Amino acid sequence: MATAPPAAAAASTDANRPCADDSADDLRSLSFNSAVSAVDTVKRSPSSGSETTWTASSFVSASSFKPHAHAPSDDPCRDAIQRAREARDGSKLGLGDLRFMYRLGSGDIGSVYLAKLKGGGECMFAAKVMDRKELAGRNKEGRARIEREILEMLDHPFLPTLYATLDCPRWSCLLTEFCPGGDLHVRRQRQPERRFGESAVRFYASEVVVALEYLHMLGIIYRDLKPENVLVRSDGHVMLTDFDLSLKSDKPASAAQLVSDQDGPACDDPAERPPFAESSCIIPSCMVPAVPCLHPRRRRKKKPGGPRGSLEIVAEPVNIRSMSFVGTHEYLAPEIVLGEGHGSAVDWWTLGVFVFEMFYGATPFKGIDNELTLANIVARALEFPKEPSVPGPAKDLIAQLLIKDPARRMGSTMGATAIKHHQFFDGVNWALLRCTKPPYIPRPIDYKDFVKADSSADNSMEYY
Repeated sequence: MATAPPAAAAASTDANRPCADDSADDLRSLSFNSAVSAVDTVKRSPSSGSETTWTASSFVSASSFKPHAHAPSDDPCRDAIQRAREARDGSKLGLGDLRFMYRLGSGDIGSVYLAKLKGGGECMFAAKVMDRKELAGRNKEGRARIEREILEMLDHPFLPTLYATLDCPRWSCLLTEFCPGGDLHVRRQRQPERRFGESAVRFYASEVVVALEYLHMLGIIYRDLKPENVLVRSDGHVMLTDFDLSLKSDKPASAAQLVSDQDGPACDDPAERPPFAESSCIIPSCMVPAVPCLHPRRRRKKKPGGPRGSLEIVAEPVNIRSMSFVGTHEYLAPEIVLGEGHGSAVDWWTLGVFVFEMFYGATPFKGIDNELTLANIVARALEFPKEPSVPGPAKDLIAQLLIKDPARRMGSTMGATAIKHHQFFDGVNWALLRCTKPPYIPRPIDYKDFVKADSSADNSMEYY
């Protein structure tokens, strides 16, 4: 099979997003077996990143290897890295030790390739390659540094495992897990009527909730939740990816506290919430008519024998604020659009948009252009399409997450704890999510799949 330089690879998954391949000719010396892109064109607004608070830092050439508590002891990827290190007598691995097989996509600060270690067996990795010269020229070094620091912190079954960092004077590479099931944006488009059923939405949303909860407890605000960033692992469970827009606190979240759910927000009781059709609100200064959501609090009656009044361990929200305008337009929270400063509640807003899109196949505030989309987010009331039919508890969850006032949004006070108790998640065993049967398990992927893809002009496979 002919070798092609990465510069000849197919276009980015989003033509509007900057690509870090302008100077990719320097990668010609690396081993590329294929340069055919295998991803759909994503016609969503690109991620915005006017983050100016980070300071540039120099990268140190190194190769890291950190075992994770949740990782299986027989992880073939770790074994492959260990064999490669032993073959080099324990010396650091470099980009020359990788064989790049396939371009999976590109983002704002780098491109992602399917890669294997030379002499490391058949284990495949997702290698995010970043051009340091371009990062410095575009003032993106800080974002790359933050992503690397966050990946080094993570140790969770629904978040990426950073197997190694490979550096050279021109390039920096993050070697993480390859997810053969693709992302939920592509998976949704392949569903009947391009939307998921209730059980699938509940499964994916529950795993996203616990992943966000873990990030918040580390003092990290994700800020870029969308179906494109939720990947399906080989076992059918999900993995959040792409942390270059995340906000990382120098201090972890506040210490965990025991909180009675009787002291939680008034909207935690479905019986006493306003109907979902009245749950969206607008910023008071807006002139566009909408249904307000600022209802007076009412004291809830104690229900004998019920779970109400029990103590909960809460380690959220994160005590960190930012004024940055970052995220994907259709998923931006109102407080980000208005530039009023935002905290961890923006992640629960994006969860609401995420669940809405999984059910309806579209985001709730999308306009004909980005400007109108932002105006809708701030001023337009939430409306549910008549079709398809979506269960009432799902609509109520979406409505509580898409409250425009962040102080009243579900999750703003008790974090994931309040969301887990919502009626939509009844029956979810949060302690045993890993044991829940996924709605979809991808078929095993091997090298032959990519050889066939190269020889097929109408290739329709999507990975990552």
